[in-house]
Amino acid sequence: MEIEILTIFPEYFRSPLAESLLGKGIAAGRLEVRVTDLRDFAADKHRKVDDEAYGGGPGMVMMAPVIAAAVEARRGEPPAWSVLLTPDGERLDQAAVSALAARPRLLLFCGRYEGIDERARQLGLFDQEISLGDFILPGGEAAALALIEAVSRLVPGVVSRAESVEKESFADDRLDYPHYTRPREFRDLAVPEVLISGDHARIERWRKARALESTKKRRPDLLLRRPEEPGEADG
Repeated sequence: MEIEILTIFPEYFRSPLAESLLGKGIAAGRLEVRVTDLRDFAADKHRKVDDEAYGGGPGMVMMAPVIAAAVEARRGEPPAWSVLLTPDGERLDQAAVSALAARPRLLLFCGRYEGIDERARQLGLFDQEISLGDFILPGGEAAALALIEAVSRLVPGVVSRAESVEKESFADDRLDYPHYTRPREFRDLAVPEVLISGDHARIERWRKARALESTKKRRPDLLLRRPEEPGEADG
């Protein structure tokens, strides 16, 4: 899988792209991530990418000519799926992550300042707009990095045990079940007996029931996507 990031802060990504599973996946050739400086597509000697908004108001707006030059130059052929990271976009969830992971090439554009010139949207430069949630970040870099981390887990070979991906939170519109490790007792709290029973069928039922219980308590909205199934709460 190939991912390219268009940003005015390319150094932002240097350390995260070299660390943990993401860094290992890149080093192993499972995915390729390139970071491109948006200022390289500015038309003036000062490498200007933003200007004051028509109509007045605070903040600066990213310029349509720069955005168009960058996206059109880096989209490639066949075109990469272009994504604008912006508070205006659809909220990123596991279904969206799965859809993105199925694409061979992604082009991520990191918005900044007050946003982008609306004409960049009108020109159809972006296939999708994505937000991490209903809050404001200084720019799209943190969102792009979160998206890459999420997508990379679904790229074959990045996570060594595929089962870890298949059974984690949100994989089937449920939160994850509780996890325990050594010691078996800590401050008078013991590991549930079922987990040390050796009865794998019983353990699986317990985990499904606890996942449903956690989802009901913390994220009941997920149950609207996939209602509780008969017998799911048993365990």
